[in-house]
Amino acid sequence: MGTDKETRTVNFNDNSGNNPILIRRCTLEDLEGVIEINEKELPEDYPYFFYKSILDNFNESFLIAVDINGNVVGYIMWRVEKVPAIDSLKIINKGHLVSIAVIKGFRRLGISKALLTKSMEEIKKRVIDEFVLEVRVSNYAAINLYKKYNFSSQSIKYKYYRDGENAYFMVCKAK
Repeated sequence: MGTDKETRTVNFNDNSGNNPILIRRCTLEDLEGVIEINEKELPEDYPYFFYKSILDNFNESFLIAVDINGNVVGYIMWRVEKVPAIDSLKIINKGHLVSIAVIKGFRRLGISKALLTKSMEEIKKRVIDEFVLEVRVSNYAAINLYKKYNFSSQSIKYKYYRDGENAYFMVCKAK
């Protein structure tokens, strides 16, 4: 239930020097920090039970980045969706990137890349056929990051976000 603190230290340089950032699984105790980042950095807010559900069901790929003081500075969370394949009668597993965010003072240090790399490795263990995500059409930094991971835009979801902005629906085949 999200208590396994499997960790991997990834070092980054923050604005004040060489402070290590730790990438590890989220725990129940970390949810408050994750929610705070989401509310501060993203316009989409989720209720507590949504985070808890992701943590309970997909904890291996619900990762956080913490600074040297143990403060949550970023997170990523995925879920697995079982859907019919477009070209056959079989059911496929899609790893769906639910949300990723890094607080402003820690951006452009490679934290998002580290979170994405490690979490994709973890969610892939659930026998994922493809990875999918939605991203705001105006979020050029995120779009460029996803393209580096071989995501490609498959369609546009019009007025996807509450504020009416469109989203690219991006897909990457699992290898």
